[in-house]
Amino acid sequence: MSTQSSTIVQRVWNYCNVLRDDGISYGDYVEQLTYLLFLKMDHEGAALLGKPSAIPAKLGWASLLARDGDDLEIHYIHILNELGKGSGLIPTIFRKAQNKIQDPAKLKRLITLIDGETWVGLDIDTKGEIYEGLLEKNAQDTKSGAGQYFTPRPLIRAMVDVMRPAPGQTLCDPAAGTGGFLLAAHDYIIKHHGPLDKDQFEHLNHHALHGWEIVDNTARLCVMNLYLHGIGAARADGARPDDGAGARLDDRDGARPHDGDGARRAPQQSPIHVDDSLAADPGQRFDMILTNPPFGKKSSVTFITEEGEVKRESTTIVRDDFWASTSNKQLNFVQHVKTLLAINGKAAVVVPDNVLFEGGAGETVRRKLLHECDVHTLLRLPTGIFYAQGVKANVFFFDRKPASETPWTKELWIYDLRTNMDFTLKTNPLDRADLDEFVSCYHAENRHTRTATWSPENESGRWRAFTYDELMARDKVNLDIFWLRDETLEDSANLPEPHVLAAEIVEDLQAALTQFGEVAEDLTAT
Repeated sequence: MSTQSSTIVQRVWNYCNVLRDDGISYGDYVEQLTYLLFLKMDHEGAALLGKPSAIPAKLGWASLLARDGDDLEIHYIHILNELGKGSGLIPTIFRKAQNKIQDPAKLKRLITLIDGETWVGLDIDTKGEIYEGLLEKNAQDTKSGAGQYFTPRPLIRAMVDVMRPAPGQTLCDPAAGTGGFLLAAHDYIIKHHGPLDKDQFEHLNHHALHGWEIVDNTARLCVMNLYLHGIGAARADGARPDDGAGARLDDRDGARPHDGDGARRAPQQSPIHVDDSLAADPGQRFDMILTNPPFGKKSSVTFITEEGEVKRESTTIVRDDFWASTSNKQLNFVQHVKTLLAINGKAAVVVPDNVLFEGGAGETVRRKLLHECDVHTLLRLPTGIFYAQGVKANVFFFDRKPASETPWTKELWIYDLRTNMDFTLKTNPLDRADLDEFVSCYHAENRHTRTATWSPENESGRWRAFTYDELMARDKVNLDIFWLRDETLEDSANLPEPHVLAAEIVEDLQAALTQFGEVAEDLTAT
């Protein structure tokens, strides 16, 4: 992050400490910043650049500056309510928005703080860096759980580097979080295929990127993140300006992204759908999918019995396009990604370890995936890189293929970045350079000419291939494959530092506790 961006992030973030005394969480603070930043930038675009305002004058930034005290608080709540009506980019940002700053004097101070910076004077990269910096600080607040929506940026960049998105392609993240994958793909296309012509630029900013996010608060952060990076920013919602909120903000044509017949989303539509992406097949197909679906508990509903007891019941998702019906969210996301891919489309999906070895529905999904898709690469991720504790994860890389009697997967290349690797969020965070060898081994320019680094003569090599027949011969088609010798188990003199060992123990125990919790819920439900 540039020095300028870091300074602004720190300045804006420092004020959060003042609000913390009033019970405002980091997540609440970022939300309020999102609302106010959008209003301020729209105002600057109109006042300084002569652009038509996307916000009615009576709901704009100037209307906030002119008020104090209770009048300011009442008007701010009115703005949030009005701008959240309808559908499109602006209502997605303001959907179900609430004022969390109960002290009008502190709300006024935050407005003054934001008003003191000329945001349109910053280039897109700087504004994007600032917001990304705020999102990362929010993710670091582990108590809020926000970290589950924040995939490590070095991992995202490495995944995008090997996937190589290109102009004209449609890209999707069905679990968009704060938009990290979509933004990285956007930046990759700009950097490696620029300068884009007018049609390519229009497609990239208004038609190429699509996502789903079930949580309102996260969806608004995602849409704002995209907006600050210039995605959907040309006329924030594309509607005509006037003085009435209802007519303009509700004037949407409902156009959808291309679903095989060439139809496109109109520029005013939000690139993010606020919905449960697993609920149904949306009918749309995409050239590339990059995603890190949420880890954690199985799908379930909470209800109260006649005796007043609170119980949870597992919810099994049944879809005609799925190979197996299960309450396991991660297995359902793998199946959903396969459905969303166009024929010959490419996917990179972060999955927890249980997707690799779970029996029953898990075995069914793995067998079908290996047969109907070309599952060519598996990256075993190290522990200690996610804000959510206890996560043991991997990245599946596969291409969807046409129907075939013979399996499409010929061999699965596995890169083990976990064994004998030591990463922590604070003392030794994952860096993009740590993934350089994987990116090189992946050989994206022609993955059919890969070279293993492991051999009987070099048993420390992290990169090797397993044939389809070898995979099928494993019990339950278990893809949880390791071959490197764990040095920490053999050489007590070279054990990691005590704090590292303690962190690893905590992660293992938390992961085990989560799994036992799911088993207990299933037993209670039956």
